[in-house]
Amino acid sequence: MNGGAGTGTVDRGSPRGWLRFLLRAPILIYRLKLGWLLGQRFLLLAHTGRKSGKPRNTVLEVLRFDPVSHRCVIASGWGTRSQWYRNVLNDPRVRYTVGLNTHAGRAAPLPLERAVEELQDYARRHPAALRKLTQLMIGETYVGSPDQYARLAARVPLLELEPEGETP
Repeated sequence: MNGGAGTGTVDRGSPRGWLRFLLRAPILIYRLKLGWLLGQRFLLLAHTGRKSGKPRNTVLEVLRFDPVSHRCVIASGWGTRSQWYRNVLNDPRVRYTVGLNTHAGRAAPLPLERAVEELQDYARRHPAALRKLTQLMIGETYVGSPDQYARLAARVPLLELEPEGETP
């Protein structure tokens, strides 16, 4: 995943400077108990730093949310080098807040085949968003071909968050 022209955001590494500030600003919304403003399209993920052992937070877009089971599917748009992604692989115990509801749970990477299915489902529900994300993440114009979904799923890891100790 070394950078190259037109290869998308994944190859550029983690955001820095003002972009990082802007991407982290929604955390304040959740701290102010205003997460309901972002609905079910975003969540606050609380995880543990793999090196520091300190609590970390990030706000992520939700690809799919099940209101009955409270399971969520999320993507690492910055690829496998994303700090939160690496932290969660190291310690899959997480807390996540969707709207006003917080759940203790576990994060698990999705197998490639299931990730492709999730991306296809997301494309049906949010075609404009997937067009933009495809361009940003892999540097391609969205065409929706099976090969493109497979390339996107291979470069942008998806995880499922499953609540622990809750029964729907």
